[in-house]
Amino acid sequence: MPIWLETTIIILTILTMLIGLFGLIIPIFPGNVVMWLAALVYGLIFGFGRLGGVMFAFITVLMLIAAAADNFLMGAKAREKGADWGSIILALLAGVIGTIVLPPIGGLIAAPLVLYLMELNRLGDADEAKALVKALLTGWGLAFIVRFGLGVIMLALWGIWAFFG
Repeated sequence: MPIWLETTIIILTILTMLIGLFGLIIPIFPGNVVMWLAALVYGLIFGFGRLGGVMFAFITVLMLIAAAADNFLMGAKAREKGADWGSIILALLAGVIGTIVLPPIGGLIAAPLVLYLMELNRLGDADEAKALVKALLTGWGLAFIVRFGLGVIMLALWGIWAFFG
């Protein structure tokens, strides 16, 4: 493979990884999956080798953890404060639909709004419903920190593979 093509592919992989990493700022954006796909394409083009196989396995595990962290942490924080599972599930679905209909902020508006309305209807207490929304948003923030941190590790593992493998 000509050096200019190899360099171009490496630069495009780095850019894709960075788009995935910083795309995590947008809720519902599957940045860790984008990073995983970039590593997969890199491996398919250049081969995995021994180090690449190990690094890609770790990258895959981190991507799966990151993908689950969002819904788990958001739901767990709201549930911890007493939100109903039905309200949580509807809020998470509203977040996904809101992001699709009105990207990138639709999900940020829809999920808390749906949780608030569902819990207000269930509890009849606006202050309690607000506290549950605050818990959901706290979980959202924690999920972002986890996903971003895992994304940084994924990028570092790919870098070890690409530059030392």
